[in-house]
Amino acid sequence: MNQPHANLIAGEWVAGASVTRDINPSDLSDLVGEYAQADAAQAARAIEAARVAAPAWATFNTQARADLLDKVGSEILARKDELGALLSREEGKTLPEGVGEVARAGNIFRFFAGEVLRRAGELLPSVRPGIDVEITREPVGVVGIIAPWNFPSAIPAWKIAPALAHGNCVVFKPADLVPASSWAIAEIIHRAGFPAGVFNLCMGRGSVVGEAILADPRVDAVTFTGSVETGRRVAAKAVAGLKKIQLEMGGKNPLVVLDDADLKVAVECAVNGAFFSTGQRCTASSRLIVTQGIHEAFVAALVERMKGLKVGHALESGVHIGPVVDQSQLDQDLSYIEIGRAEGGTLAFGGNRLKRERDGFYLEPALFTGTSNAMRINREEVFGPVASVIAVRDYDEALAVANDTEFGLCAGICTGSLKHAAHFRRHAQAGMVMVNLPTAGVDYHVPFGGRKGSSYGPREQGRYAQEFYTTVKTAYVAALS
Repeated sequence: MNQPHANLIAGEWVAGASVTRDINPSDLSDLVGEYAQADAAQAARAIEAARVAAPAWATFNTQARADLLDKVGSEILARKDELGALLSREEGKTLPEGVGEVARAGNIFRFFAGEVLRRAGELLPSVRPGIDVEITREPVGVVGIIAPWNFPSAIPAWKIAPALAHGNCVVFKPADLVPASSWAIAEIIHRAGFPAGVFNLCMGRGSVVGEAILADPRVDAVTFTGSVETGRRVAAKAVAGLKKIQLEMGGKNPLVVLDDADLKVAVECAVNGAFFSTGQRCTASSRLIVTQGIHEAFVAALVERMKGLKVGHALESGVHIGPVVDQSQLDQDLSYIEIGRAEGGTLAFGGNRLKRERDGFYLEPALFTGTSNAMRINREEVFGPVASVIAVRDYDEALAVANDTEFGLCAGICTGSLKHAAHFRRHAQAGMVMVNLPTAGVDYHVPFGGRKGSSYGPREQGRYAQEFYTTVKTAYVAALS
């Protein structure tokens, strides 16, 4: 398209108040496209459109709603190679990662198409004779969706699909850095034939569109994924307006490696979890907690494995790690590498800014050894390809260190012991636990979320999504004589 990609408001494509440029982080000379930026008035129009459409959509024919969602999911899957390349071009994931993420987005829509037909209630006898009690779920109403940049297809999908499946209308604000993938999904939703106003795309700054969503009393619920700092502000404003709120925020996820672990499996779990997707995942394994018996062999094998990782253009064949998403994130990553050095950590491998044929935000994955859990690089989320090894005596110390964090999204363990695996699953203070698997990588049909500073509110994905996107109604019915 020669014209800037427009916002979708009340079923119409609407030019923005301004325009932003989407730049390829693998090649800074490559303009992915220009995208509309809404102002507060346009955000208010999108919210009004959703409010007007809400009553009819809440009672829309069940089969027709399921068919619409299935249509969206089927087209996304049919175009996964094209849309995956677009995702990798604008966000920096490698092409296989981009295609995989888009396929996940398509499967999410198809899963929730089925959920439309699986909605259930309860019919209970009252404690009073002649009365029945019916318990049902109804849509919340208008849902504001504020998505991050690191999964520009999957995270919007796992918020939009359940919102629509459960009868809500949506105002969707994607991340500024990655509008192309979100716009592509919005365009598919629009062509699928959803009634006007049911789904609205409102691209723009968080300080404008996000604030409008949080401040408007016509928005009933807000789901947000992003940083802890921003999440706390979102929560405060949403609660002040008595909106239902769901937050997915940061992680400082531990991967415990015990003496009895399969060394090859442990190294692959660490490399995948810590460095793939350029480490830009809230589920990344940034703390590698290793017992003393395997520590030396693990570090040596991990460094050797890292030497074989190719960092380069996201669309090039054979690349393992793409660029960091933008200059600001690159600066943050490099800053934390310097902090790790200043704190006394040993940079065992990497951490260098890399030059490639095309100018981009390339960073060599970094591994620190000789660190303690008290260091900033083990307390704060870096959100880049930076991991630290923490040496511990035994399983008990490993578990204590793993739980010693303000976050609680995901925790992993590599071990051949059923005893330790079972104990870790029960006692790891995290919403998700992985045994002999990378901490990053989850299925689309099961709940996603964490504890402590990582998550707030009901879980995302799968059947558990209904806890956020519906409200419960209890009806009493007396038989007339």
